[in-house]
Amino acid sequence: MTMHTRTLGTTGPQVSALGLGCMGMSALYGEADRAESIATIHAALDAGITLLDTGDFYAMGHNEMLIGEALRTAPAAAREQAQVSVKFGALRDPDGGWSGYDGRPAAVKNFAAYSLQRLGVDHIDVYRIARLDPGVPIEETVGAIADLVEKGYVRHIGLSEVGADTIRRAAATAPISDLQIEYSLISRGIEDEVLPTTRDLGISVTAYGVLSRGLISGHFTPDRRLAPNDFRAVSPRFQDENLQHNLGLVEALRAIAARKGVTVAQIAIAWVLSRGEDIVPLVGARTRERLAESLGALDVTLDDADLAAVERAVPADAAAGDRYPAAQMAHLGSK
Repeated sequence: MTMHTRTLGTTGPQVSALGLGCMGMSALYGEADRAESIATIHAALDAGITLLDTGDFYAMGHNEMLIGEALRTAPAAAREQAQVSVKFGALRDPDGGWSGYDGRPAAVKNFAAYSLQRLGVDHIDVYRIARLDPGVPIEETVGAIADLVEKGYVRHIGLSEVGADTIRRAAATAPISDLQIEYSLISRGIEDEVLPTTRDLGISVTAYGVLSRGLISGHFTPDRRLAPNDFRAVSPRFQDENLQHNLGLVEALRAIAARKGVTVAQIAIAWVLSRGEDIVPLVGARTRERLAESLGALDVTLDDADLAAVERAVPADAAAGDRYPAAQMAHLGSK
């Protein structure tokens, strides 16, 4: 396995070809093992992964503190090369509920102050609002992050789950390094307008959900029982007939993986890697075993025949069900 690097946009940092999304170590996918989570972050850093992704609202700060602990206990060289991407703005309540988004400049700086403390760092490498606040122009939110850049608390400005118009408005306000957005074999909506826009502006994409929350990992079975606090228990793609249909796509993909002597997950990650040097897949491994499998995707080469076979097995728009429940889909930026 060779860890190559990619650059986040024309203004951003150079990072590893894969990033580690740490959300599942704290929230939304059932219970996680803290010791194993920290060991997995250490293993990722040791393997050459430099980009660690989190959100200040993942288990109300737990995920940031987890990463902070992992960085404090990592070898100095690994700690120094780590680059942390933080999403902010989601409002929570003590019951774990969601109360919208806050992109006001004062809130941006408040969120950043708490993140710096929880992470135990003096700067955040990439900072971005998790979802567009409909009550605050993106220019104001990005302008506040630009103030943090000027003061040295943030290195680079990112965006998350916004559409082409918002991307252009943000980029006209301050240099934007990266857009984080869902992108996988069964979530390809960005290909129509968003990806052409980011490429026109020299903005990279960090792609989350590359295994669609485990759905196309090759490990999810139709009889799997999900915990009540597992997001997938209410995710449309994991429900009844939708799940059966989507797992049928996985079996078609499994046949291609078997011919190449690799796993379904490795094919799915390699497909995202093949979409361009401006795309950095985030793998959501919660254990060292799953991390090792994901890293194996770096050694998978998909030639034209392989890519054509994958397209036949999983055509664009082949998935059944939206990627979020209806209430959450309403918060995704479409402009």
